[in-house]
Amino acid sequence: MPLNLTHDASLRCWVESANVPGCDFPIQNLPFCVFSEFDEEAVPRGGIAIGDQILDLAVCADESLFGGRAADAAYVAAQSTLNELMTVDPENLSALRAEVSALLSGDGRTHRGIPLPRNLLYPMEGAVIYMPARIGNYTDFYASIFHATNVGSMFRPDNPLLPNYKWIPIGYHGRASSVSLKETVVRPHGQTRPPGQDEPTFGPSLQLDYELEVGAYIARGNAMGDQIPISDASDAIFGFCLVNDWSARDIQSWEYQPLGPFLAKSFATNISPFIVTREALEPFRSPAFARPDGDPAPLDYLNDETDQAEGGYDIQLEVYLLSEQMREAEMPPLRLSHGTFKDMYWTMGQMVAHHTSNGCDLRPGDLIASGTVSGPNPGERGCLLEITRRGAEPLTLPTGEQRQFLEDGDEVILRGYCEREGSVRIGFGECRAMIVAEEV
Repeated sequence: MPLNLTHDASLRCWVESANVPGCDFPIQNLPFCVFSEFDEEAVPRGGIAIGDQILDLAVCADESLFGGRAADAAYVAAQSTLNELMTVDPENLSALRAEVSALLSGDGRTHRGIPLPRNLLYPMEGAVIYMPARIGNYTDFYASIFHATNVGSMFRPDNPLLPNYKWIPIGYHGRASSVSLKETVVRPHGQTRPPGQDEPTFGPSLQLDYELEVGAYIARGNAMGDQIPISDASDAIFGFCLVNDWSARDIQSWEYQPLGPFLAKSFATNISPFIVTREALEPFRSPAFARPDGDPAPLDYLNDETDQAEGGYDIQLEVYLLSEQMREAEMPPLRLSHGTFKDMYWTMGQMVAHHTSNGCDLRPGDLIASGTVSGPNPGERGCLLEITRRGAEPLTLPTGEQRQFLEDGDEVILRGYCEREGSVRIGFGECRAMIVAEEV
């Protein structure tokens, strides 16, 4: 997908908040969302984030602000979920992006000779934000070799990385019904077997953890029995979000053999509410992970020249923690890690191609997550399991509190952004939620 005028770093928006340095949603981003007013009778509808406002796509469609392909796409984008938009011809999506960019970089009074209505924008702070799509299926991969090695070294010191890892993108089918925008996560209960005991007990997890991940929404997908070849896999992705795949490590360590993750993962997965489109991320494409000498080349069905050259994304990722004591003391959140999505061993295209290689059908709005994003250095570890070495090296907070795993009242905040010389920084917004002992 080539760069175009919508990526121009010199573009400025008449929504002044979009021009503030460090803003997640400048005019070069234009991520989709679904929103409404705080009103029982309000109808959820599609929007585009711009600065601290949301462009109402239903108003754009009703007022016929766009023409041609862009008008067709705007009508679909104005619906209460974005699933149908994900099936739209990419040329129509690009046309909509170009029209929105032109509208927001114009004089702020008219577009295509049509006066702009007063209700074109809605303040983000006063909006209700909904799930952007109906997620029918959710698959979580394990694509960071640094995460896999770190975790493996705790459980299998002599053999941390299993022999299939460098050959196959490992994943598991998660629980789509538990993917949400909820701002609280209830501490899960489950079976655990404490060290030194022969029998398990049932109760609240004492080793609750977060996982820093990137998610990709599927666009048009494939029919059952068909495959999406690696050469087309990137085109099967509509856009990206942040993902926190919460994990109960004590439940996980007891149940995960022989069939893998189950209740330790299915209780909650949080996502960020805005979908950053593939087109918006074009300036930040990067080569696939450079495999060390001696590592096998991907098998043919996972190996494509274009994917190897630009199948990665240079997304900077950060995790912050805010404890209850820190909140009461009005302290800022503590940054726990800062890594990059470039460090993933497998590209998103390879994950899509492998997922469909057996004929499994992917559908519009399905969510694929990368697995924990970790890098080679200690400050780049994407979960507490790695940071605290399974609790052996507790983390000290600015209040003097220590953390092996998450406590009730802890709030985890994920942030992601892309920046590169010659391009304007764009962000994903936040993915944040607080741990509670029971529903509030």
